[in-house]
Amino acid sequence: MDITSGVGVLDKAALVLAALENGPMNLAGLVTATGLARPTAHRLAVALEYHRLVGRDLNGCFALGPRLVELAQAAGEDRLLATAGPILTRLRDITGESAQLFRRQGDVRVCVAATERPAGLRDTVPVGAQFTMNAGSAAQVLLAWDDPDRIHRGLQKAVFSAGALSAVRRQGWAQSVAEREPGVASISAPVRSPSGKVIAAVSVSGPIERLTRQPGRLHAPAVVAAAERLSELLRRGGGE
Repeated sequence: MDITSGVGVLDKAALVLAALENGPMNLAGLVTATGLARPTAHRLAVALEYHRLVGRDLNGCFALGPRLVELAQAAGEDRLLATAGPILTRLRDITGESAQLFRRQGDVRVCVAATERPAGLRDTVPVGAQFTMNAGSAAQVLLAWDDPDRIHRGLQKAVFSAGALSAVRRQGWAQSVAEREPGVASISAPVRSPSGKVIAAVSVSGPIERLTRQPGRLHAPAVVAAAERLSELLRRGGGE
């Protein structure tokens, strides 16, 4: 079946973006995945990078870029983002801490929605902020239910262990204390698609002075409830 549009440069750019759905790639990997000539693949990837449709991970490999998240928000077609706002606001009000929603993009996790504590000392995470998958409770959640090969690769540089991920899967939430940033603690829980796949992590974060060194004891039930509510709304089509 012919799946080309007839506009060659757009079809080739679409090949590049489709290849990067599987995760970050260096130029050689992109050439293999797309079948494009090396100069063509490089030229397209760099052009897409200029428009932020493609980015680079910490190893310099090409990855899907933040502009794709922004376009999804603007289109209003992303049920996850459309539904998350009120749930994060309620979670902030219940816990008194800043609340975030993270998605994984290749080797990084991206904050795609956030609600800040209105006053006082707080952990500010702006929408669009990118963090490594090596530390933090959201990284643990986004990695814990991944396939074994990606878990193994992810643990190579992580500050948390395989045992920690096993505990996350068992209890249904993760906590971190000064993993991502000194003085900051967080708790996260998984958001699942209608098929059951973990597609995002709901988090609350704040100073260790308030959250203590066992933040899960304080806020895990509220974070898990928020993540489960968001998952439920996705299963029901995003409506109340």
